[in-house]
Amino acid sequence: MNPRYSSIFGHVSDWIFDLDNCLYPASTGLFELIDERMGGYIERLLGCGTVEAKRIQKAHFHQHGTTLAGLMREHDVDPHHFLEDVHAIPLDRIARDDRLALGLARLPGRKLVYTNADEPYARRVLEALGVGEHFAELHDIHAAELRPKPDRHGYELMLDRFRIDPANAAMIEDMAQNLKPAKELGMTTVWVDNGSERGNHGHRPDFIDLTIADVGEWLEEMLDENGETE
Repeated sequence: MNPRYSSIFGHVSDWIFDLDNCLYPASTGLFELIDERMGGYIERLLGCGTVEAKRIQKAHFHQHGTTLAGLMREHDVDPHHFLEDVHAIPLDRIARDDRLALGLARLPGRKLVYTNADEPYARRVLEALGVGEHFAELHDIHAAELRPKPDRHGYELMLDRFRIDPANAAMIEDMAQNLKPAKELGMTTVWVDNGSERGNHGHRPDFIDLTIADVGEWLEEMLDENGETE
């Protein structure tokens, strides 16, 4: 391991990765397709227009953490039906990422995915990226008992389910707010600042240990044993 990173990650045996806009670039725009389907779902559900559906969608997201959480609470939506519908998107915007696959293959320890999406969709994305074989486990919104990140409950369920010692775990996320519970539980945290979220803070919060721009690039640099120290 590159000496630059050994003091931060030398103890890590479990690597927990977010999925969307984290393992692939936010510039891919894949979530835009999901966002469109969410709007369409709300239009059909409530019989409203596009503008009102978008307003409701975003209001639920900001108030409840996810659009789904708000729809379940206020409109008794079946989560399985909703997730199956909104994730029925083509994945042709995603290309195989050989650098990411190589980095994950070289990364010592167990690799997991923790996502607010559901497992069938997550598996499709991982296969499209060509990295599915590198992830031992997957913790989705159903495994989190439909309480999305950053609700601490889902993190605790994951730690218990996979017998993860948070002191020996690292979490990699593109949503900075989702790293706060991870740090509180004792994990090392990595924020993928790739444009999907721009915080209002003027400095890196103390619950973020490292900021990177691209997961594959970071893994390549970190696992370069000949890297120079700063």
